[in-house]
This record gives sequence, C-alpha cells and structure tokens, in this order.
Amino acid sequence: MESVSLDEMDHQFLRILQHDPRAPFARIGTMLGVSETTVTRRYQRLRGLGLRITAQPVPSRLGLTRWLLRLHTVPHAATTIAEALARRPDTSWVTLASGGTEINCAVNTRSRHERNVLLLEKLPRTPQVTSVTAHCLLHIFTGAASTWHATRFGTDAHLLAADPDTSTEPVTLDTTDYALLGQLATDGRMSITELAATTGRSTSTVQRRLDHLRTTGAVSFAIDFDPELLGYHMNTRLWLRVSPTHLRTVGKALAAHPEIAFAAATTGPSNLVASGLFRDPYDLYRYMDEKLGTLPIDTTETAPILRDVKRLTTT
Repeated sequence: MESVSLDEMDHQFLRILQHDPRAPFARIGTMLGVSETTVTRRYQRLRGLGLRITAQPVPSRLGLTRWLLRLHTVPHAATTIAEALARRPDTSWVTLASGGTEINCAVNTRSRHERNVLLLEKLPRTPQVTSVTAHCLLHIFTGAASTWHATRFGTDAHLLAADPDTSTEPVTLDTTDYALLGQLATDGRMSITELAATTGRSTSTVQRRLDHLRTTGAVSFAIDFDPELLGYHMNTRLWLRVSPTHLRTVGKALAAHPEIAFAAATTGPSNLVASGLFRDPYDLYRYMDEKLGTLPIDTTETAPILRDVKRLTTT
C-alpha cells in the first residue's frame, strides 16, 4: 500500500472542519492563508483518503431511546452477526471488539415494542449468541450524535455534540426536515442550492429548515477520517465503574480529554463508557496512568476495537 503523508496544513484543515464542518472554502482559505482553489484541491484529496462529513440526527432530541448492546458469540460467528446487525436501519454503529467474539452495537428505539422485539425475541433466539447485555445511554458527555467513531483532531474536540445538562422536549420534524437529513447523511457539505434541487424545495425553505434543525439541536454534523492516517492505531472502548457521586465529574473530565472521542453515562455494572483513540499500546498505558488514574474511578475494563463494521449512518 502506498504510504500517505499528511502535512501541517492538512491537520489544520481537519481541525477547522471539526469546528465547523460546513465552513465555506473561502473562509477556510482565509484562515489557512491560501486560496479557495487550494482549499478545494486539499478537500478533494482528503475525501479521496476517506474523509466524510455527514449530518446525524440527535436521538435524544427526536424522542428516541439509545441502547448500547454487548454481544458475545461463539468463535467464527461474530462477523456474520455483526454484518446482519449493520444492515438494520435502527443501528447507528457496529464494531467487533476484544478477541473477535464480542460485538458492540448502538441501537435507537422509538417504542417499548421495538426494544422488546430486539432484546427479548430476536437476539436471544440467535443460536450463535452466547450472551447479550443491554445498556441504556443516560447522558452523553461528548461524542457525535449517532456514531461512536468521532475522530479527534486537536483541542477543539469539546465541540462535538453532547446531551444538554437539562431535559428538553423532543423536536417534531416535518417531511422537509427528513428530506434534508436524508441528503445531508450522504454529504454534510451539500450547498443550499444543491439541497433545494435534490429535495424539491426552495432555497429559502431549505435555509430556514436547516437553521431550525441546527438551533434546536436536532442535527449534528460529524466528521470522520481514518485515525490511522493521523497516527492513531489503537481504538479502545473503556468501561468504567464510578460512584454516582462522582459520575458527572468523571464524565465531564473524560469529555475534556483529547484522547476520548465519546463518553456517556449508562445503565449496568459499568455506569460510564468511553471510546478513545491512541497511537499505540504505550499511549493507552500512559493515558490510563496519568489521566484515568487521577480520577475517582472504582474499576476499569478496556476492550480494543478490531473492526468498524458500520459507522456514520442516520437513525
């Protein structure tokens, strides 16, 4: 495989996109001190390397309940089951973890019936599945709206979407909103003119509804780029047990760590789960020793992610 080299301007470009994924190229060029043409050329090169910017509906703002499933399977069955889960429209990401017999899967459910059909009927009846645990996500401290793969670029990571600290009423979407989300799920940088053409709405309507989606927190824009191209070769899930007294404190501390792409409070024996990106095993060790070790955490379980089967999809 041909080696890929990213220079400092590429890194700066990615940081700007993380701060504002829909920033106009002219503005980005001004920030980088280059022409709009250069920015366009850089963007196309990064897209060729796998850069994706997508709009993700925020489940909590749409009245959905988010679940994290941990499945253990018999040997050699995990990949087949993971791919079947990835084909479901209600899963937003699926990964293979640990020794290849553990599947982590995020599911958004609209009703008790949807939840029970999956958790009480379909999965328990799958013969290759040896155990299933379901964890309800209670509060997201940091992370993209419906994906756990929120690659971190520099110190602007706190700008990724998180649940508000206070409960808010769900947002009601109309047909135009869903049409816009469908288009932006494939390309979060589609222009207003392009969105108007593909959805059959006027540019003024598109601008008004997109502004509404963003101001109400119903949509978040996620940037995804292969972390290995940035030197991060170890994607790890962290399962933490924390006293309820310290849950918010530890969650907010994790959200401020640039290594952590996702952190959320959850039900279950481990009441805080996080996803981190590290350069190598020693980088993970250093993080656990110097950062996790200073926090009031009772127990820690680490599970390296072996493969992303599904990521960055709409709910």
